[in-house]
Amino acid sequence: MDTMTQTIDSIQHATEHRQILVSENLRAYYGSFLAVKDVSMAIEPRSITAIIGPSGCGKSTLIRCFNRMHEVIHGARVAGRVLLDGNDIYGQGVDPVNIRTRIGMVFQKPNPFPTMSIMDNVVAGRRLSSVWSKRSEMDEIAEKSLKQAALWDEVKDKLKQSGASLSGGQQQRLCIARALAVQPEVILMDEPCSALDPIASLKIEDLMRTLAKDYTIVIVTHNMQQAGRVSDRTAFMMMEADRAGSLVEYGCTDQIFTNPKDKRTEDYISGRFG
Repeated sequence: MDTMTQTIDSIQHATEHRQILVSENLRAYYGSFLAVKDVSMAIEPRSITAIIGPSGCGKSTLIRCFNRMHEVIHGARVAGRVLLDGNDIYGQGVDPVNIRTRIGMVFQKPNPFPTMSIMDNVVAGRRLSSVWSKRSEMDEIAEKSLKQAALWDEVKDKLKQSGASLSGGQQQRLCIARALAVQPEVILMDEPCSALDPIASLKIEDLMRTLAKDYTIVIVTHNMQQAGRVSDRTAFMMMEADRAGSLVEYGCTDQIFTNPKDKRTEDYISGRFG
């Protein structure tokens, strides 16, 4: 089955099963440079999708297009469509702030606000949103989010301390709690474990599996063992001759890792290049 046939089948499967997030011929530019070319894929709801591929192939750019973070960069633009529950997030009149609330982002390096307490870090996004809440409601939201992020028991007695006082792994879970506090439908994670030690990384992986029961998660990772452990589906990207990143193969993780349909996927997973 060629890539185009896989793409058509994926989009049809998305329509039949009401996939939450779908890209159609998505292209991302930095000025005149085409960084991501014609990516069409459907993200399964309440699952983990891993995006793998060599450095520079557009993985991070792609997920930044999924919640309109790409356009924040000066000169950056997007063509094609990204559908959230069937509606184009780049459509006329769509509020990008609302999209970023519904599709949260956790970055590669933990980025708690250093001048804010742990509590205030968690509810920062909620306060900036259009949803107003009483202090008691904020406290409830913070506690719920920290529990969802498996951090509550470690910080419940020091909520007024700076978020920067936590360890690297705790800071990353704090950032996940902050993303959860605005009640997103999708959580994007851009190499969330790359700056963490193996023990902290495993905690994040365990957390992702737990969160996938209620949320749709898309993770960019260079760690293929991690992709194999945590994801339900895997997308492999690589850079073409024109330096644009494209989607080579997308399917169930077991199939991608044990029986890839494209030799380039097999070569990358087996370590022959990349």
